[in-house]
Amino acid sequence: MFFKGKKILVIGGTGTIGKNIVKHLLREEPEVIRIFSRDEFKQFEIQNEMIDYVEKLRFLIGDVRDYDRLLSAMEGIDYVFHTAAMKHVSFCEYNPFEAVQTNIIGTYNVIKAAKSQKVKKVVLTSTDKAISPTNNYGATKLSAEKLIASAEYSKGSGTTIFASVRFGNVMGSRGSVIPLFVKQVREGKDVTVTELSMTRFMMTLEEATTLTI
Repeated sequence: MFFKGKKILVIGGTGTIGKNIVKHLLREEPEVIRIFSRDEFKQFEIQNEMIDYVEKLRFLIGDVRDYDRLLSAMEGIDYVFHTAAMKHVSFCEYNPFEAVQTNIIGTYNVIKAAKSQKVKKVVLTSTDKAISPTNNYGATKLSAEKLIASAEYSKGSGTTIFASVRFGNVMGSRGSVIPLFVKQVREGKDVTVTELSMTRFMMTLEEATTLTI
C-alpha cells in the first residue's frame, strides 16, 4: 500500500473530492491525514462521520490565501492533495479577483510552502474548463496548472514533485448541475441548459478520486 505509514495533507478536504480522497486514503493505513479547509461546520460533520478513524485525522482550519498557515500545516507532510478552489463559474465571473486570490495566489502559496517543507509530492486538481478558457474560472485554473508545471520544470535541486490532473464535471458533487436538472424535471420546470451546443464531460466521484490518487 503506497500511503501506508505516510503523512498526508488534503487541502479542501471538506469538499466532495477532498472528502472522498480522505476516505480512500484511510484504507491504506496512513500515519495521519490532515484535513485543511475554511469550513468548520463541514469539518465538524466529517469528524462525526469518520469517528472510527478520528485518531488518524487532524482538522485544520485555514485558507490557501494564508501562506503562513499552509506552511505550518505542511510540517512533516509527505504528500499534498490540493483540491481547494473557487469552482462556480458565475461566482468567479462576478468576483474575478476573489477567484484569482484563491485559485492562483492560493496555488502559488501551496507551491512555496511545499518547497519550504520539502514535501515529496503535490497534486493539484484542475478542470476541463482550463482548456482554451472562455470564463474566469477556467482562466484561473489554467494559471494554477501553469504554476504547478513551472514549479516542476524549474525546481533545480528541489526534490518536491508537482503534478496536476484535470476533471470533467463530477456527477453529484457540490455545485454539480445534475442535482439541479433532476430537481427541475421533478418540479415540471424547464431544464436550464445555457448552451445547447456545449459538450459536457462527465465522470463519477470514484473515477475522479482514483484518477487523482
